[in-house]
Amino acid sequence: MADRYGREGVVGGLVALIILDGWGLNPRRDHNAVALARTPTMDGLLARYPHTTLVTCGRRVGLPEGLMGNSEVGHLNLGAGRVVTQAMTRIDGWVEDGSLFENPALAGAMDRVKGTGRALHLMGLVSDGGVHSWPSHYRGLLRMAKGRGLGPRQVFVHAILDGRDTPPKSGAGHVGALAGFMEEIGFGGIATIVGRYYAMDRDKRWDRTRIAYDCYTLGAGTRAADPVTAVRDAYGRGETDEFVKPVVIAGEDGGPLATVADGDSLLFFNFRGDRPRQITRAFTLEGFDGFERERWPRVHYTCLTQYEKGLPVEVAYPPKALEQDMKNVVGRVLSDRGLRQLRVAETEKYAHVTFFFNGQEETPFPGEERILVPSPRVATYDLQPEMSAAEIAEGLIEQARARAFDAVICNFANPDMVGHTGKLDAAIRAVEMVDRCLGEVLGVIREVDGAAIVTADHGNAEQMLHYDTGEPHTAHTTNPVPFVVVDGAFRGGLREGGSLEDVGPTLLGMLGVERPGEMTGRDLRIA
Repeated sequence: MADRYGREGVVGGLVALIILDGWGLNPRRDHNAVALARTPTMDGLLARYPHTTLVTCGRRVGLPEGLMGNSEVGHLNLGAGRVVTQAMTRIDGWVEDGSLFENPALAGAMDRVKGTGRALHLMGLVSDGGVHSWPSHYRGLLRMAKGRGLGPRQVFVHAILDGRDTPPKSGAGHVGALAGFMEEIGFGGIATIVGRYYAMDRDKRWDRTRIAYDCYTLGAGTRAADPVTAVRDAYGRGETDEFVKPVVIAGEDGGPLATVADGDSLLFFNFRGDRPRQITRAFTLEGFDGFERERWPRVHYTCLTQYEKGLPVEVAYPPKALEQDMKNVVGRVLSDRGLRQLRVAETEKYAHVTFFFNGQEETPFPGEERILVPSPRVATYDLQPEMSAAEIAEGLIEQARARAFDAVICNFANPDMVGHTGKLDAAIRAVEMVDRCLGEVLGVIREVDGAAIVTADHGNAEQMLHYDTGEPHTAHTTNPVPFVVVDGAFRGGLREGGSLEDVGPTLLGMLGVERPGEMTGRDLRIA
């Protein structure tokens, strides 16, 4: 097959899609790690090659209007070549039309403890970041439990604080809003508070997970009488939302208001599955070996969506209920054409260039190989902003020189993961490291007469301060991201107004592969 330049096969045998995770474009230079960093590679690309910007947020990526994108959403759209309506958006619609209240798994979780004296525990991220959970979802579950006749002191929320996808000290407001809602409907209570650093680890740092688990099952943590005051007291101790150590709200007798116990029902309300997996395993697996459990309560465990195949849990909305037509994603199209593809990322973004890029398909496509580079074992990535970028570049370079693959999808995690720390100096170092590695990779791609797309899935590092409040900015942004076609044989321009759905069709076009009809995105190149 010939590409649009008349060359047979693929462009020099290799086209790479290089995703600079969290590298956005901010018109303001102050507190902008991308602008303040020394980036000779990116500067050179923008001077030499055709480039444009892409939208990564809101309806253009399947989210509510104005909501920032994230890595899961970004890679789904990148790999699908179409706008992928997100689970959050679908579930929000079911709350609005009332169909959530008829969901059999959710109803079963509640009815199981109705009239028994056992408790219903609602656990998840109390946040309006929109990346892992959403307020209307957990409020809807509280209304549903009340409507199904559970007692007002039978339902407890275990609030996980955000601070990564929201401002680092916004948790007191979110907890206060939830407490106010519960008071308004006269139902439920907040039993525990803990930062996501502990309750939502996804990198097998089981010591963190254990701290949250012991809080839930043993009541281990600082005692407090009031949840909002407890969060503010944590701020006074120097803790921000993400890192708030376990707080146990006291009942009338001074003991824990509620701990998870035998016969209880536990419902985890996050809609995104990667970060609840570890705590879910700890609660549900008989052969669990992440840490020694002092107490293992036998509970009826329900997840809002599927967090992991094979877990002994009920799933309210399994993949089939949430999926849209994901036929002919980029990975499948490449595989069906007999093209060899490589995915390269470190631990933090490995699922994104594999599972999410493949339309939430776990199994590699025929002809797809993967390189996983372990992320460094540090408490926070500002302590090692270089992360594993050098090893990623090394692996990609080795494979490019071997001419073993036709397409490579690679992710550099640094701008996003270090951006989440809110540390400007570290984020600058992260951006500079990625720029240096990008230069090395592109140099070798040119050597083998290959081509590349350089882009990002969303912004982050380009805004490290909340300009209104002066607090560190640790969340993603709604800023556009760069899109550069690095191809010495291409003499045309690029369309304006694109979004992430257009990246897959452009990649296919550069490989000489026709865009399938299921893809609504378009090749951004203009001859």
